[in-house]
Amino acid sequence: MDQEHIPGDTEGTGEGAGERAGRRRFLALATGAATAASLGAVGGCGTGDADGQDGGGAKAGGTPEPGGTAGGKAGPRGFDVKAENACPGNADWAVTKPGPARAVEGFADKASVLPGESFGLHVSTTAPRFTVSAYRMGWYAGARARLVWRSEALPGARQPEHTVDPGTRMVRTRWARTTTVETKDWPEGSYLLRLDAQGGEGQRFVPLTVRSAVTAGRTVVVNAVATWQAYNRWGGYGSYDGPSGGFASRSLAVSFDRPYEYDDGACLFLTYEAPLIALAERLGIPLAYATTTDVAREKRLLEGAAAVLSLGHDEYWSPEQRAHITAARDAGTNIAVLGANCCFRRIRLEPSDLGPDRTLVCYKSSYEQDPGFKRGHPATVDFRSAPGADPESSLLGVIYDGYPVDAPYVVTNPGHWLFEGTGVTAGDRFAHLVGVEYDKVNTGFPTPRPIEILAHSPVVCEGRPSHQDTAYYTAASGAGVFATGTMRWVEALDAKGDGASGRNHGLDARSGALTTRVTENLLRVFAAGPAGRTHPARDNVTAIYGATSPGR
Repeated sequence: MDQEHIPGDTEGTGEGAGERAGRRRFLALATGAATAASLGAVGGCGTGDADGQDGGGAKAGGTPEPGGTAGGKAGPRGFDVKAENACPGNADWAVTKPGPARAVEGFADKASVLPGESFGLHVSTTAPRFTVSAYRMGWYAGARARLVWRSEALPGARQPEHTVDPGTRMVRTRWARTTTVETKDWPEGSYLLRLDAQGGEGQRFVPLTVRSAVTAGRTVVVNAVATWQAYNRWGGYGSYDGPSGGFASRSLAVSFDRPYEYDDGACLFLTYEAPLIALAERLGIPLAYATTTDVAREKRLLEGAAAVLSLGHDEYWSPEQRAHITAARDAGTNIAVLGANCCFRRIRLEPSDLGPDRTLVCYKSSYEQDPGFKRGHPATVDFRSAPGADPESSLLGVIYDGYPVDAPYVVTNPGHWLFEGTGVTAGDRFAHLVGVEYDKVNTGFPTPRPIEILAHSPVVCEGRPSHQDTAYYTAASGAGVFATGTMRWVEALDAKGDGASGRNHGLDARSGALTTRVTENLLRVFAAGPAGRTHPARDNVTAIYGATSPGR
């Protein structure tokens, strides 16, 4: 799956720059209620066929295969990734027959649940019946998913049309709950629920996270659901524009109570998150799972975590999320930012009719109109902007510098431990790996020290020469913080061939091998505890940028 910004959509990074129209929306270019009693559950590994058909232990009717064994049960350190990925996978998980635009679509009324909790599924379809298949995304010997549960055929109905709030231009649906889904025996992880309309009329995904109750000793995969929702234009409106295409027509608040438009309902997950999850699960390191809203809501969720992973595009953060991740760093938890433009927008989470944290408020440059701001809440502007400016670099080490770029990634510090086993030398270049947004070390903003630059890649962004930086710093707590400085890092993990096909933005197998090995090195070291104690950063900013450090 491939996703990219629309060429020509621009917005700067300085104060007030958000007034320009149309900044960076993503497109996919590949791209009566039933009750839980009527649904079948598959609790663990089954004896599915080697070709992946019904391999998750499910028969067509949703009952367990005989002889199925439970996989992924909790061990001394929590969820057992190795045992889970030893289960047979299901290579047939993808949407292959999307059908017409409204053939079948839906959303869950919770972004995440604990194992065993239930959630509501709200589905609209033109078909008389449909089924739901829950695929846990992972490695599974390369199949990338396992069928954990499948429903019986459920009655379908077309739900009412959405409405648009006149004040915030927020798209609202008031769809009835179609069914209640129980997650008994569902292992922790990132899920795609596939809706299949009867007769092959259409298929769509609904994302869901089965989150971890505790994260101590584990590496936490954080699904960036706030950013997914900000880019979602289902119903014609998102956080960047409305039907007119102009910035002034954007939604000032967006709701989780609607389907995702892009990538057949998977939104940004398949490009920016799934490849990293597959790699981490293949390595078998202890993992935990959460969403950005979970991290914001639960102050103690990250206590004792070995590491926290921000994946390929994680732009929209609440102050609570930032505070909790900063506190984790200061307690020795390693932080890895595997994208760019991270922690850029300050948001506020509010309830919807269906529950807490299901409305994302981000007024951007119109923050003075925000009733919440008038009541004393922080302004929902870029973190670096007034009022209450708090540039993201104080946490990440790097700061967002621009869009759009497409440039080679240039290795600067080949002896760094993260490049071990890659065989790179100084000046090695990897085509297209810097894009479409990028970050850099800029000491004109708050920058933790010591910080070490690993790659320093020349770019030209809208005629302005600059550099992209991959950087690593260590905090007083011993935590290591790594930032790739490019949005294409996670996508590159799946890059194959010579890049001539244009898939994955022309990234080739050489870029795939580089990013895979560096990420393996990173995950293994970060999983072992505070990386700064064994791998302290050696500041080289002056050596890279010269005696005059980079400024604004």
